[in-house]
Amino acid sequence: MRVQSLALAAASAALLAPATSSTAHPPKEPRTRHERSADGPVRAADLLAAVRDCTQVSEGRYRTDAGGPASVRVCGTPDAVFWTADLDIDCDGRPGRLCNRRTDPYFSPGTAFQTSDGRHLDAERLPFVVVPVPSDIWDYREHDVREGSVVALVHDGRVRYAVVGDTGPHEVIGEASYAAAEALGIPPDPRGGGTDAGVTYIVFKGSRISPIEDHAAAAAEGQRLARRFVDGG
Repeated sequence: MRVQSLALAAASAALLAPATSSTAHPPKEPRTRHERSADGPVRAADLLAAVRDCTQVSEGRYRTDAGGPASVRVCGTPDAVFWTADLDIDCDGRPGRLCNRRTDPYFSPGTAFQTSDGRHLDAERLPFVVVPVPSDIWDYREHDVREGSVVALVHDGRVRYAVVGDTGPHEVIGEASYAAAEALGIPPDPRGGGTDAGVTYIVFKGSRISPIEDHAAAAAEGQRLARRFVDGG
């Protein structure tokens, strides 16, 4: 009887003992949205949040089309310059099946910057952005932007990467290559394509892809710079 009583007491004590967890410390939750997505592609929403406030660096404003109202400011941070505008199709450069004098009434066989072998850029294949030629409104060179600078393009929830590859009219902003528009899901036809608004261009200061035609390098460097930009350093 004594043995049975001791066994019953031990069983009762075991039932009353506090349960122990196999995990002493639960996994730590990420503290910010950037930590949650640090291993994945930078989201459009995070880039747009990073450029929500504008410190204007241009002396005036640009038009999105010749003769239109001057409404677009170029803004800046220590790490980037940015603007939001339309996207007109640049089909200039090396002629091909999609970009030539027949498909584009404004076609020009030259681009401001060239590939490593001295040829003009291929707008059909290389995503690149057009910046206005230096003027009293803004001079991109004074903000550590140059040929091959890396650009993040944001539109309709998408983020794509390109390089600065051409220059355009001194009063107009908002233009990118056939390939850049296509990557963003924007109709790339030089006659009737493009979009009237809603494209954000973020150019990372001091960056440069060489050779300029290495799009894989631009995409990798763009992702790295975009991550640093949204994380604040």
